[in-house]
Amino acid sequence: MMTIQQIVKDMRGAMDKGIESTRREFTSIRSGKATPNMLDTVHVDMYGTSMALNQVASVSAPEARVLIVTPFDKSQAKVIEKAIRESDLGLDPSAQGPIIRVPLPSMNEQRRKELVKVVHKLAEEGKIAVRHARTHAREGLKKLQGVSEDDVKHAEKDLQRIHDDYIHKIDDLIKAKEAEIMEV
Repeated sequence: MMTIQQIVKDMRGAMDKGIESTRREFTSIRSGKATPNMLDTVHVDMYGTSMALNQVASVSAPEARVLIVTPFDKSQAKVIEKAIRESDLGLDPSAQGPIIRVPLPSMNEQRRKELVKVVHKLAEEGKIAVRHARTHAREGLKKLQGVSEDDVKHAEKDLQRIHDDYIHKIDDLIKAKEAEIMEV
């Protein structure tokens, strides 16, 4: 049987996942230096399914401004190159034999602003997850039996306060990532 405490605990768990997901997505957005996880959001259509790039290739950053992508299946290099090019990361990869070099363009003002927009889009997904968790928790409260109306109203206020805290945490992540991107 569900209790108000259990509903709140489940909601917090779901909201934590939303924030973690946002954090992870943000690591794929580049500030100035190449990191292998920059390509984590790239998906490749191979063997009839969409697969994460790190499932079909290894990614390394041997230099500050270059990523090297080494496909596990060399015959799929062109497909992987195309997926990187068509991602919203603004990269221009080039296949060189069995590997794909991905030089990072230097960041101009326009590119920084585009990345900030991507940050906001990804953050919105996190906020939607937080709102969804709150909605789910509210529905759970409505289904509780043997709980006074006052307790439910009090719990709804708690849900809203927790929701606002989590939205604020995402806003803080946005500010930090924006500052990192805009830093020249």
